[in-house]
Amino acid sequence: MRVLPSGTTALLLELDDLDEVLGLYAALTDNPPAGVVDLVPAARTLLVMTDPSATSLSSVADAVRRTTPHHDRFGSGELVEVPVTYDGEDLEEAADLLGCDGAELVRRHTADEWTVAFCGFVPGFGYLTSQTWQSDVPRRSSPRKKVPPGSVALAGEFSGVYPRESPGGWQLIGRTKLAIFELSRDPATLLRPGVRVRFVDEGSP
Repeated sequence: MRVLPSGTTALLLELDDLDEVLGLYAALTDNPPAGVVDLVPAARTLLVMTDPSATSLSSVADAVRRTTPHHDRFGSGELVEVPVTYDGEDLEEAADLLGCDGAELVRRHTADEWTVAFCGFVPGFGYLTSQTWQSDVPRRSSPRKKVPPGSVALAGEFSGVYPRESPGGWQLIGRTKLAIFELSRDPATLLRPGVRVRFVDEGSP
């Protein structure tokens, strides 16, 4: 792990992979060092934001180095159920890439419990991982200019839900009417790091 200053009030922790990020994120969430006000995980980094009136970066860095990451990177956070109509434009193509049919892909996707590893791309977009999902789904060779809000998608080891219309290159397997991101709500996004997710098959449209 590399511990680097990020401005005057934060540390950027560089780790080897997502498992290490999530293990350390879980440990620091359960027992944050004094003065830490926020933790922002990403694929291979963890941003530790501090209150300079309550601590120093060197004190937080020392505390981080003494922290033992959790072996179980998947916590027991809030569970969100996402109802999905599995009629995505790429459902059969994604299934073919995984060597199965569309019905089997839906069964696998709904059988797993997912966890939001980190957020990015657009506000409210959570990158979801699963302990049992072992598939690696290639992104589309030609990204779409517009992906409808609520689209449920796969790319690499991740699943995700597009919170609003945006460009995107993930494989679209379904859609949900659930509002993933709403500024009037507190918190605005349903899919925050550590939140557990279950996709529920709503059947045919």
